[in-house]
Amino acid sequence: MPPPSAPASHHLRLWWRRRGRAGAVGATFAVALLLALSSYASVVFPASGGRRGPALVGLTLVRRASEKGSLMFPATPHSLVLKFQFQILNSRSFVLRTLCLDGSAPGYHLQRGSGSVSQSWLIHLGGGGWCRNLKSCASRQRSMLGSSRYMEGQVEFTGILSDDKSQNPNFYNWNKVKIRYCDGASFSGNVKDELQNGTRFFFRGQRIWEAVMNELVVKGLRNAKQAFLTGCSAGGLATYIHCDSFRALLPKDSRCFFPREVVKHVVNPVFVLNRAYDAWQVQHALAPEASDPQHSWLDCRLDISKCSSEQLEILQGFRKELHDAISEVKQERDWGFYINSCFVHCQSLNSLTWHSPTSPRVNNKSIAEAVGDWFFDRREVKEIDCEYPCNPTCHNLVFARPFKI
Repeated sequence: MPPPSAPASHHLRLWWRRRGRAGAVGATFAVALLLALSSYASVVFPASGGRRGPALVGLTLVRRASEKGSLMFPATPHSLVLKFQFQILNSRSFVLRTLCLDGSAPGYHLQRGSGSVSQSWLIHLGGGGWCRNLKSCASRQRSMLGSSRYMEGQVEFTGILSDDKSQNPNFYNWNKVKIRYCDGASFSGNVKDELQNGTRFFFRGQRIWEAVMNELVVKGLRNAKQAFLTGCSAGGLATYIHCDSFRALLPKDSRCFFPREVVKHVVNPVFVLNRAYDAWQVQHALAPEASDPQHSWLDCRLDISKCSSEQLEILQGFRKELHDAISEVKQERDWGFYINSCFVHCQSLNSLTWHSPTSPRVNNKSIAEAVGDWFFDRREVKEIDCEYPCNPTCHNLVFARPFKI
């Protein structure tokens, strides 16, 4: 099931637990998808001694998006990544205004590259679940997930976007872009009508994608020698949608919208980064609260170490389903995957999970090392972790019980 919207006012406390050693942090949590959709979780970790903080990168708004032409690129779950030497196809003009849900301008954050890779680009599509009805979409219009008026003027670039070589050895000095997510439908809407039940909505995520790409082309993307498209959560789904210009081929009522089906038709090399036990999926798709009136899954949903033997058996079946879905890419020579057994959600934008001395590892490789090995053709990367709780390097999320009012 796709993730519903999750209001920013829904606060949970969460901890990262590493096999019993937990550090407390505050957070606002939400969302994920089959191969991961994104969380609002704001996780704070202790600063490493002597290491500078992450770079702050300013927000750029696409002020005149409605006047720009649009480009279609081959484009890449939580963190699925696509490697391609891209080709710019014929541009076409459009008359619909390119806007966030509330009518404000879409935006992105750009950090320029340097040195020998000044013509290399890494583009990350932001996540944040879907708004599933007009009420939840209206709520998003008053948040950064539906309006650039609520977006931060600057954001930290961490994980795969970090400019710290020790944290991001393969891509630290590339041109890096984070495209903000504000359409509520994984950068896929293209609706002409604006008035819905007396309220204006702009479901035009496809236009946002095209307008931002068009602007980045002018800023140097047209000269890129290599490009790397990534996405997390709802942005991960968006990478599937835009891969190989696949979006135009999807019937409106087709299950091909989901990654397990889309991946069968993707032509370009893809790298799938995922968890076997995605925290959001376990909480909202495998064992949602609405289907558990007796709260028999409550402890398990909040802390995987509290799952009963019967619940763990179900989780292992959940893991097997993921592995079966991955079977589509196992035989693809140029494709890769890295499936660890951690109870988390989204790992590529967090420095602790992406690449650090204590990062989760599979076959002694961190996520950053595995992705770099695949992208630069250093080795074949098709890593599948053993079953929980076998991996002592995992950082497992632990959630506090929700407050009752």
